[in-house]
Amino acid sequence: MKLTACALALVFGVAIATGQDPSPSAPPEPAVQKQATPAPSDELITIPARSASKPAAAARAEAEPKSEATTVTLWKLVQDGGWAMIPLAFLSVVTVMLVLVYLFTMRRSAILTPHYMNTADVLLKKRDYLGLLAISSRHGEAVARVVQRTLDFATKNPNASFETVREIAETEGASQAASLQHRVVFLADIGMLAPMIGLLGTVIGIIRAFAKLGSGDAGLSRDILLASGVSEALVATATGLILGITAMGFYALFRNRAQSLISDLEIASTHVLGLIGLHYGKKREQSRVAVDDEF
Repeated sequence: MKLTACALALVFGVAIATGQDPSPSAPPEPAVQKQATPAPSDELITIPARSASKPAAAARAEAEPKSEATTVTLWKLVQDGGWAMIPLAFLSVVTVMLVLVYLFTMRRSAILTPHYMNTADVLLKKRDYLGLLAISSRHGEAVARVVQRTLDFATKNPNASFETVREIAETEGASQAASLQHRVVFLADIGMLAPMIGLLGTVIGIIRAFAKLGSGDAGLSRDILLASGVSEALVATATGLILGITAMGFYALFRNRAQSLISDLEIASTHVLGLIGLHYGKKREQSRVAVDDEF
């Protein structure tokens, strides 16, 4: 019995020394606690990452509608300009057409060309007026119109004085210069009419805004309704001012060009009249010599 007790005591002592617990249900409890503690830390790490991605997507989603809303608002303001936008659009098209026409027509080659002036100089020195008259009828320069009108009168009225022929040439030259100036005046007219039309559209828009404000039917506040009506009405004034400033700027440009072309026309006409005057001077000398020979 003593040996059996000693053996049992030795077995229990070895089990205690090695750290084993004779009860089988004890070990799973610490293992569950150790595995359960890291799980909350994983959830805490993943949740902020998901929440951080939401503001970026929301910012992108908000940025796209804003750009579209801005474009629609600008187009709506143009549409809200009222009836005044229709004549202003027509005047803008006319302005573009006039500018393009003046750029291609108001050139020095439309007034005179070196080839025509050299031909006229040679034929006038030869006194070939009929040949120069035929050549002038085939040319489109402004100085050719002056020469054609002058020589046509001189050939049909050979007994006319040089003063009369010069008056015919000056009259035709003034007519050609006036046509150049009248072309440019159209831009000045548009520059004055466009702001007035825009201002009229603005006044009518403001009248309508105050009429809506006085009726009291709108659900918006009075300040918001008045501000929106005035802002929409001012679109017509802004459009008219832009068109008017543009038209007046091109008017100043082409007016200076027209003055330069008129100066060239006057110089060329004076040169032609000088050559014609030499012929009339020789004709007078010949008539005086004939009279002296008779006496």
